[in-house]
Amino acid sequence: MTTLQTRVIILVDLDYFFAQAEELRNPALKGKPVVVGMYSGRTADSGAVSTSNYEARKHGVKSGIPLFLAKKRLEGTEAVFLPVDYDYYQQISDKIMQIFREYADAFEKVGIDEAYLDVTKRTGGDFEAAKALVQEMKRAVKNQVGITFSAGIAPDKLVAKIASDIQKPDGVTAVLPSEVERFLAPLPVDKLLGVGRKTSAKMASLGIKTIGDLARYDPKRLMEVFGKTIGTYFHNAAKGVDNDPVQEAGESESISRISTLKEDTRNLDTITEKTDQQIEEIGKEIAQRGIRFRQVGIIAVMTDLTAKSRMQMLEQPTNDLEVLRKTVRALFEKYLNKSELEIRRVGIKIAQFTKEETQQKQLTSFFASK
Repeated sequence: MTTLQTRVIILVDLDYFFAQAEELRNPALKGKPVVVGMYSGRTADSGAVSTSNYEARKHGVKSGIPLFLAKKRLEGTEAVFLPVDYDYYQQISDKIMQIFREYADAFEKVGIDEAYLDVTKRTGGDFEAAKALVQEMKRAVKNQVGITFSAGIAPDKLVAKIASDIQKPDGVTAVLPSEVERFLAPLPVDKLLGVGRKTSAKMASLGIKTIGDLARYDPKRLMEVFGKTIGTYFHNAAKGVDNDPVQEAGESESISRISTLKEDTRNLDTITEKTDQQIEEIGKEIAQRGIRFRQVGIIAVMTDLTAKSRMQMLEQPTNDLEVLRKTVRALFEKYLNKSELEIRRVGIKIAQFTKEETQQKQLTSFFASK
């Protein structure tokens, strides 16, 4: 009888990525509070903070707060405010992700600044070997690109993600299989994916404040309060149980982005504000690859953690981002009209690709035959 080998999963998280990328472009920014913002264009100060460096965070400037408030908190400092430059950040991210891929048995990019690596085979299941591997990765990324990252090492994705937040910036936290429950127990329950502000308040009313409290709570009662699916998830997650594999969809088949919303919502404008950011990222990738798409899909992860998707075929292949925006908004609007649950995570997926030159050849052949 064979026993399953304990997995060794790494979550890599590029430190305060947008702001660090700006420091890389302009080293004179180092030591100053740096804030990268999403400007709405309504006024000079309207919009929200996308990323801030640690100098800015010392003054209470964090992602998501209004820019006018960030400027108020940084009055009297040498703070620098910059607009988001996705094109530049994507170029840096692509270089770093390519380095990460070289170290992984399996690789899963989950955002412009995050990725999971399964290194079980490469390390022989040895967590000390995994820590050494992370240090090697850190040297490679620092030398080749000039960026630092933090990492969590654990037997599964859920724990690796939480571990990556423990020692920032430029830190590494490894959680051995025998240490998982002890590691999780004292942490606030909202460290778990799926526990937002409302759920956290509900749990507090049940006497659940830490992940340890949740792990000890009667699972049957959890299912009564939160439903069978989400109650079971909370029980397993509190014990650090997550069997989700590290895997990445083939780039030739589709391009997708998925992000967590700041809070659960059914507000279409809030949802499309997030998807508009994803569309900007996707737009850079399709431009670099010289491709058009014909299939557009949306992904919605609900408050009960079920994932829903909707898809639409376009009449002709296109690379028009405005067409993509309108299609995505229409799909979400249609879905919201049929669902009563709030949405926690949103995503976009495009597929059915044709190369620009293929499209041009088809047009040339058509006119030549006339």
